[in-house]
Amino acid sequence: MNPATLDTLSLLPKLKRAPHEHKGHAGKVLIIGGDVGMSGAVFLAGQAALYAGAGWVILSVLDAKCPSFLPDHPELMIKPISPSLISDVSPDVLAIGPGLGQSPLAQTILEQALKAKQALILDADALNLLSLHPSLMRLLKNRPMGMTVITPHPGEAARLLNTSSEHVQANRLSALEELIQITQAIVVLKGQNTLLGAPDQVINECHRGNPGMGVGGMGDVLTGLLTALVAQGIRHDLSTFEATGLAVELHSMAADVLVNQGVGPIGLTPTELILKVRDLINIK
Repeated sequence: MNPATLDTLSLLPKLKRAPHEHKGHAGKVLIIGGDVGMSGAVFLAGQAALYAGAGWVILSVLDAKCPSFLPDHPELMIKPISPSLISDVSPDVLAIGPGLGQSPLAQTILEQALKAKQALILDADALNLLSLHPSLMRLLKNRPMGMTVITPHPGEAARLLNTSSEHVQANRLSALEELIQITQAIVVLKGQNTLLGAPDQVINECHRGNPGMGVGGMGDVLTGLLTALVAQGIRHDLSTFEATGLAVELHSMAADVLVNQGVGPIGLTPTELILKVRDLINIK
């Protein structure tokens, strides 16, 4: 059966804020990543979450030498990694992976995240660690249905499936189905015509997007956008699956709008895309 065309923009009105709403209605998110030399990834994810409407955004960076304050974005709170980080912050939604690395500390933090009760977004090195450690995969598979999203690109999907990225690309639909089976998570298989599926959902295919998205940092932006929309969905009647689909479509649509406006595709940046996503969310 062919996938359905991803069509989620009708969900945007659910994000509209009532006059009485405060930051709690938009959700608290915690994004963990940024090992040495890779802090930019978690900062991009944090900016995307902020501009996509999360009520407040907290980052935790593994690189101990990273600044504790970002002058350009003082709204982003930065907390040090600690054994009690997740319980201390008590976020509505937790994301882990951008720039995380694969150190023993990263593995420990990922294990804690997989045991947490919050909605969870897994990307980048969180997925690579899952492919290396069967105990982490078991924790993932045992999480409550509909509470976890994984966002692999073909290379990460190949590692999870113990195959090659070429095989994944040649068999994208079957690769998605296998990823859903082994993880029991909501799965976003990134790439041209990104696929979205879950154990109890119809598979969808995104027909938006362009080659300008093929630049480092675009996946980090999707992670932040997804985290923010899942957080807002908690109090705005959006399921995690619906919020995931909306994030995928807004991410790709923003790139298309920018190219149509003469920005790229060559040289299109993740930062430009973040700002365009905010525009799209706020269209009347």
